[in-house]
Amino acid sequence: MENETIKEIKKENNLPLIVSIIIVAVLIFGASVFTVRLLKSQKAKTLSHPARLNSQNEISLQNGVELPVKWGDAGVKMIEAGVIDKTKFENLYAGRGGLTEIDQKLLNDNNNGNLVINSENSGVILNMLWAFGLGNKNSILENGPMMDKQYGGAGNFASTGGWSLSNGKAMDHYSMHSFVTLTSEQQALVERVAKNIYRPCCNNSTYFPDCNHGMAMLGLLELMASQGVSEVDMYKFALKVNALWFPDTYEAIKIFVTSQGIDWNTVDPKKILGAEYSSASGYQKVLSQIKPQEQKGGVGCGA
Repeated sequence: MENETIKEIKKENNLPLIVSIIIVAVLIFGASVFTVRLLKSQKAKTLSHPARLNSQNEISLQNGVELPVKWGDAGVKMIEAGVIDKTKFENLYAGRGGLTEIDQKLLNDNNNGNLVINSENSGVILNMLWAFGLGNKNSILENGPMMDKQYGGAGNFASTGGWSLSNGKAMDHYSMHSFVTLTSEQQALVERVAKNIYRPCCNNSTYFPDCNHGMAMLGLLELMASQGVSEVDMYKFALKVNALWFPDTYEAIKIFVTSQGIDWNTVDPKKILGAEYSSASGYQKVLSQIKPQEQKGGVGCGA
């Protein structure tokens, strides 16, 4: 875990290894200290109102969010390509109660409708999008920070070395399959948006998808761009998805934003997804300015 986290330090920092280790230790310790307990009033409010779909930035923890992308036969294509080994995938979830009928359809059917993500299936959707982002051919993977020589190759990151549900090695599928092919305009859109979307498990943007959440978000952005989703909506739905993957994080961010007299329902999702709030270091700054929050869980960094 420590090695993976160190690799998630932005390459722009160019810090010596010992300094990187110290920073990582501080960030991890800070997160564990500040996420000890949730304000009782906020917790009660969340439990009393689990379905919230009326405004731009709210999500429904139970009913979920319907994403503006049709899944179609993406699962079938990934199984055929081997980026998902069906037996390994099903065996993983057999130990977790098994895949639901809807999950099975996403893997095996050719005519799936729009993806719906909620608190119950967020882990499954994360893994499917992780495989999609890993396997789909894209210049971000081939020419971006993942290929920087200082990291010793793209195969050493959590998003690549950590993917164990493929047929063969994960790097056998890295940017190898044309699940969707983007136009030059769509590719430019994905790159622009990816550079502005961070995740609180590390300090990198989606343009540097070195963990599973980053690789999954890249896959989602590719799907949205290929299906004509606008840049504004890409940020809007990316925030909803991040909030389901990191519910405690975005509850804390919401508390901080509203404490500043800002209406959470009207705040720009692009701003919330930026480094100021959604990076690991940005989130630590947020936590340092609010009361301690209880860790409510979320989707971890493994399959």
